[in-house]
Amino acid sequence: MCGIVGYLGERNAVPVIINGLKRLEYRGYDSAGIAILNGSGLKLAKCKGKVSDLENKMASGFGEGTMGIGHTRWATHGVPNDLNAHPHKSSSGDLVLIHNGIIENYASIKEALIARGCSFRSETDTEVLVNLIEDIKDAENISLEKAVRAALNQVIGAYAIAVFSVKNPDQIVVAKKGSPLVVGIGEDEFFIASDATPFLEYTKKAVYLEDDEMAVVQKGKELKVRSIKSNKPIDPYVHQLKMDLESIEKGGYPHFMLKEIYEQSKSIQDTLRGRLLADKGMIKMSGVFDYHDKLLNADRFIIIGCGTSWHAGLVAEYIFEDLARVPVEVEYASEFRYRNPIITEKDVVIAISQSGETADTLAALKLAKEKGATIFGICNVVGSSIARETHAGAYTHAGPEIGVASTKAFTAQVAVLSLIALDIANNKGLLSKTQFRQYLSELDAIPAKIEKMLESDAQTRYISELYKNAHNFLYLGRGYNFPVALEGALKLKEISYIHAEGY
Repeated sequence: MCGIVGYLGERNAVPVIINGLKRLEYRGYDSAGIAILNGSGLKLAKCKGKVSDLENKMASGFGEGTMGIGHTRWATHGVPNDLNAHPHKSSSGDLVLIHNGIIENYASIKEALIARGCSFRSETDTEVLVNLIEDIKDAENISLEKAVRAALNQVIGAYAIAVFSVKNPDQIVVAKKGSPLVVGIGEDEFFIASDATPFLEYTKKAVYLEDDEMAVVQKGKELKVRSIKSNKPIDPYVHQLKMDLESIEKGGYPHFMLKEIYEQSKSIQDTLRGRLLADKGMIKMSGVFDYHDKLLNADRFIIIGCGTSWHAGLVAEYIFEDLARVPVEVEYASEFRYRNPIITEKDVVIAISQSGETADTLAALKLAKEKGATIFGICNVVGSSIARETHAGAYTHAGPEIGVASTKAFTAQVAVLSLIALDIANNKGLLSKTQFRQYLSELDAIPAKIEKMLESDAQTRYISELYKNAHNFLYLGRGYNFPVALEGALKLKEISYIHAEGY
């Protein structure tokens, strides 16, 4: 994943964009860049490395501006270096663009542009896209908005883009297909980002663009959204964000991952609240009410996810088959759609994603939906793409997860999956009342047990000190603990870059 941040308004855009990029660092990146437009023209800085490296590069006289865009890049086309970092300018220098995603047919477009005299500075597909837009804009003498639409109807692939013209400092054009993009609406100002965290302190009003939608963000005007394919106007739905600024700050911890580890007791309480009624011996999940019969009568469950979410699905496989006695297949989302899977209308597909924007998971669930399966989503971000694409689902309510290595999202996902399995088992009469109440009581007690476990952090520090120089780790587990071993190995690899495997 990469990160996009943009601003158009009256305040200085530089701190808005830089702080926003820092909040998107959890998405992973290898380079960063920023472009600001002010009275003296375009100011652009980019570099390989961290956002802090970008700040250092900007330290001497970068200036201010009330409009700009910023980007964190994870290299796909072209090696990580200053030249390939975003933003990218068109050949003339008039258009400036940032892009998340992959343009699959960039090579043929680039060849055609070179034949028409276009030159390129970088190896990226993004520079191809910005030059395609300029080529169309100049050849047809049309507006930037129309040129963006025409260009995007030629490209194949996934994208979230933000582009502006140096000649028009009051407008940014954005578009989305297969990569998340949200527009924050403030008082006489707009914010653009990959998710809502960069602008939480400025506004709680947000429009999540759908696939094949584009928007024009313009000073003094309302947000205008249109279909990329048909050019028909779209009335955007304005979400009222429930997140607060405190939830995305470190709260006194040295880093987000440690904070989120210690939040797990509360996050699971929030996940279970209103759903697990242990004193009444009930499970109440309003998000699945209309599709409850589909869950109870499913011939098979197919769980799809990537990384940590896939591991949560593997835990669920044991729980579902043990308690609900229904066949379960757990599929890696990135492979699922490439093998022509057999899916029927009697299948229920559960898509798991913390962000609700995981591209492979989203593509897999769309395939399953086309084949007639009932799609159930488990995600953490309200209003995310997966939440909107599914028939029914449950939010984990774990709060924002900023750390790159997932922690509280995993345990919250397992908690939701456990509730679903228990609900199915109970409604099928596979558990006695005593057994059902006992399971509910045990699930209800997990937050307190997590708190107790986290009190042993001194022992954890001792173990890590003891083995800190080891070069290989093996995590061993059987049954329910096998996917936990896989998740443990993944965590060690993610945060220490030490080789680890789960068995």
